[in-house]
Amino acid sequence: MSIKNMKKEELELLSHKDLTHMLLEENGSMNTAELFKTITDLLELPKSVFETKIGDYYMALSTDKRFILLDDGNWDLSNKHTSDKLKKNVEDEDEAELDEEAEPVKDEDIDEPDDEEDDYESGSDDDKYDDSDDDLKDLVIIDEDELEMDE
Repeated sequence: MSIKNMKKEELELLSHKDLTHMLLEENGSMNTAELFKTITDLLELPKSVFETKIGDYYMALSTDKRFILLDDGNWDLSNKHTSDKLKKNVEDEDEAELDEEAEPVKDEDIDEPDDEEDDYESGSDDDKYDDSDDDLKDLVIIDEDELEMDE
């Protein structure tokens, strides 16, 4: 049964992804905006729904393995494409990620330390660290046995 021949009540029972699947079967590949606009028109939803929910719709298509995003920006059904093409796309993406990671560091990107002395005063009392154990001289260590005896 064609999606355009279905009653609104029947369409409302289907998820947006199921409606997308039916649209792609009937019409072939379409971009995200065309797909979602068609769905909102079929369900007679207000324009504000299109504007606020298109990002969620895109994410839903991205995570559903039934759909594939083609190089031209259109969505299509995964089962219409061979696994070789899908595998090639994944391998290309992996190689692109590796190329980005393996980009050599240029000399101008490396910060070299300055040979000039620091601008702060080394004789300031606030900057000196006191390593003495003066604050620990009144510390008393109690064994667990002594602690139990006090109770």
